[in-house]
Amino acid sequence: MGPLLPVFVPTAFLSFGQGLLIPVLPLYAKQSGGSFGLAGLIVSAAWIGTMLFDLPSGLLLPKVGFRRSMIAGSALFSAATILLGLVHLTPELILLQFVGGVGTAFWSLSRHAFIATAIPNETRGRAISVFGGINRLGTFTGPFAGGFIAQYYGLGNAIVVAGVAAAVAVLLAFFFVHDPESSSIRPKGHTFHFGVVREAVEHNRRDVIAAGTANVFGQMIRAGRQIAIPLFAAYAIGLDNAQVGIIVGASALLDMSLFIPAGYVMDRFGRKAASVPSFAILSLGMAMVPFTHSYAQLMIAGMVMGLGNGMGAGSMMTLGADLAPPHLTGEFLGIWRLIGDSGRAVSPIIVGAVADAVGIVVTSGAIAGLGVIAAVTLATCVRETRWDAERRASAVPRSAESSGST
Repeated sequence: MGPLLPVFVPTAFLSFGQGLLIPVLPLYAKQSGGSFGLAGLIVSAAWIGTMLFDLPSGLLLPKVGFRRSMIAGSALFSAATILLGLVHLTPELILLQFVGGVGTAFWSLSRHAFIATAIPNETRGRAISVFGGINRLGTFTGPFAGGFIAQYYGLGNAIVVAGVAAAVAVLLAFFFVHDPESSSIRPKGHTFHFGVVREAVEHNRRDVIAAGTANVFGQMIRAGRQIAIPLFAAYAIGLDNAQVGIIVGASALLDMSLFIPAGYVMDRFGRKAASVPSFAILSLGMAMVPFTHSYAQLMIAGMVMGLGNGMGAGSMMTLGADLAPPHLTGEFLGIWRLIGDSGRAVSPIIVGAVADAVGIVVTSGAIAGLGVIAAVTLATCVRETRWDAERRASAVPRSAESSGST
């Protein structure tokens, strides 16, 4: 893990800022927008920005490099988030969220591609699960801090603190992250063109379609719960900001504690052995939410969701890394993130619109169905990628050989 340390450390700070936003941003958006629908649109704006720039960031990565992508992405997220905490008009909130999402696309893709190219397949599951665990460390510590800052200093100030934490990640990436001298992300003769998108997908189109479908629904339930739980806690049960932060943080604590076992399961028993139970249990926890009527009951449901999500730590990123052709890693992962982030982008909008129509209680329970679809799709339609990833990584298509000889 030594070569990955310069990437993991700034990840911890940026993830802390992102985690701090989880219990705060939906409430801030609802307070500013006035309805669940507008709150969902404001939250979704970030994922829309990320989704729209996943593919361009993947195509630009071979030209820009890891370091520049990390610095630019984290700087955009930091600046947009700090400003987000200072404004209250819905159009401004949507625009700043979108800009922050663009930054997230460059930051996330560059880190994911770095790990996918720097770590051999036999330890890839553990490495990426550690990466996922660091993200979860932020989603554990951040909500606690965000809840208490929001309770005593205001929702806007909590968001500003999240942007400052991301600024620390910018500085760390600037001083300590370096592009590797030799990497498959910079093959000789590589050019920037959209033809690589077709080539990256066509080598295993069936796998990408099946796994991509599961990825969409899996990310939908993950994003849906992040807006539904704070809104349900505040508007259905009447909990304060600090209590909302504690529930989200406690769920993330259990989630975070499982990233090492999740990596071991993926490398020892296969990717599906981790991902299928993960989404099934996550769905169970979400289905419990409408039947909760107190702080303690919602805490139990949150812990079940934390258990489920933690069991699949890094599973979707590992699956994407397995499917990526070795000579087009960055480009393919841009496509893969686009697929997953489309689910993240639409989920809060759907949650907000449905909550306005039928109420946040019914909506919270309905989200469970998304995880069921993800689990069933993974179990029945997605081929296990663990056992043939080494064969795929060693096979270089003719197009890569010809481009390398020019």
